[in-house]
Amino acid sequence: MSAGSGRIFYALTGLPGSGKTTAILRIVNRLMELGIKVGGMYTQEIRDRGRRIGFAVKSISGGEGILAHINLKNGPRLGKYVVNLNDLESVGVAAILEAIEGADVVVVDEVGPMELYSEKFRHAVEELLTSSKHAIITVHYKSRDPLILKVKELAGKRLITLTPENRDIVPDTVVGEVLEVLGRK
Repeated sequence: MSAGSGRIFYALTGLPGSGKTTAILRIVNRLMELGIKVGGMYTQEIRDRGRRIGFAVKSISGGEGILAHINLKNGPRLGKYVVNLNDLESVGVAAILEAIEGADVVVVDEVGPMELYSEKFRHAVEELLTSSKHAIITVHYKSRDPLILKVKELAGKRLITLTPENRDIVPDTVVGEVLEVLGRK
């Protein structure tokens, strides 16, 4: 099903620190408050005394693991971080696949360089793209990976680059459109 046929498919992008995860969590919380079944995964920084030392991967339903960390020894390396494919797949990929099966809206934050080390993650995102599920995905701003380019192309006019000027209004826009399509507005 294409993005233009009644399906809501947003891709949010922006520079690091632009508020992608914050926007996603505002959207998720608002939809859930309104009784919409939302599933999927998101990532958050892990900080120690103000310094970023890694990233957590979390499912909307509550599971949590380590996506990447400076102290990990085994796994693909991206800059100073080592990616934990096991937690990415057991928490993140499982949450995406579960949401495709049972949620009204599927969230993936983020399709980025760390996550793309996992073939299972790539397959889960591909499955979401070919499904009829409403989806809100954040994508890495500069990546030229074919999967990220495909997400951006599929989003079309719903590809939004978050900026300080729009990041507070984008969640309301997305929630409004999702509610409208679900017949809840």
